[in-house]
Amino acid sequence: MQTELSKQLGVEHPLFGFTPFPAVAAAISRAGGLGVLGAVRYTAPDDLKRDLDWVEAHVEGRPYGLDVVMPAKKVEGVTEADVEAMIPEGHRQFVKDTLAEYGVPELADGEASGWRITGWMEQIARSQLDVAFDYPIKLLANALGSPPADVVRRAHDRGVLVAALAGSARHARKHQQAGIDMVVAQGYEAGGHTGEIGSLVLTPEVVDAVTPLPVLAAGGIGSGRQVAAALTLGAQGVWLGSIWLTTTEAELPSRALVRKLLAAGSGDTVRSRALTGKPARQLRTEWTDAWDDAGGPGTLPMPLQGLLVADAISRIQRYEVEPLLGTPVGQIVGRMNEERSVQAVVDDLTRGFERAVDRVNRIAGRSPQ
Repeated sequence: MQTELSKQLGVEHPLFGFTPFPAVAAAISRAGGLGVLGAVRYTAPDDLKRDLDWVEAHVEGRPYGLDVVMPAKKVEGVTEADVEAMIPEGHRQFVKDTLAEYGVPELADGEASGWRITGWMEQIARSQLDVAFDYPIKLLANALGSPPADVVRRAHDRGVLVAALAGSARHARKHQQAGIDMVVAQGYEAGGHTGEIGSLVLTPEVVDAVTPLPVLAAGGIGSGRQVAAALTLGAQGVWLGSIWLTTTEAELPSRALVRKLLAAGSGDTVRSRALTGKPARQLRTEWTDAWDDAGGPGTLPMPLQGLLVADAISRIQRYEVEPLLGTPVGQIVGRMNEERSVQAVVDDLTRGFERAVDRVNRIAGRSPQ
């Protein structure tokens, strides 16, 4: 399972694994893929440095990457306090009332409320890059599309390839014009922020739109058959995120959440603005239902919504309030019905790919290679 892109990056398999967990990122790289550590939760540069030190020590010399969240256009002089002041009091009260309805306790005095979704902010994202570029990362991905032009230049000066996520061919063309090196075509089925076009339609559209730029297929992929289909559609690799959430190396905040993921079917997710203010696929819960209800106040635009609910999410996770407990995850959750190691997931993907290719060869009247 080799493509021009996997050869260029020096990985055994064109499997690009996005994850917020350092142990998972390192395990993906050791298994022959390319682990990509999500940086959005690192608001303190020292925390990111600590975890990149750990990854560097555990990838056994294999390549890895970093995923950031930053807008293409720079916004000067906006602080977190400025944004907090924009949140209406009625929305704050809605959060309080919803938590009270489900009996969610307050955090103990002095207990930290957990990380806040501030990695989208210009100064924080740039501080992450100041740290990351001191490490031999091979790929920089941006979840909000093309990063600012100076960031692309900075990455290229260090020999780092730049990827940008796209939900349409139009977005992909803009990324190509911005000088990025590959496009992640993220379909409707994907977890987290996603558009409205399914992967089977989106992938070939993006491939045709940006050729010869390499494309990674994303959204609902969790089997070797799907990897084979993605490469058949013209992708040079696949971008996998949700499938790693139930691996033994993952560090989800609660066992209750793991149980919910293992029990969920592919129809148990919803695209909701409840988490960040932008449509993001996640487990459907009574929390998402409350925010999507017509009788509620409605969600706020990004980044206000993320700041508004950050402490509430921390409390829900801390006390494992199951009706409200959720996480971003794609429709592939229906296949995530057991805990496995990252290596076992990769082995399943590669074996499934081989079986799929053999089947196509038989259909075409060719003997398997």
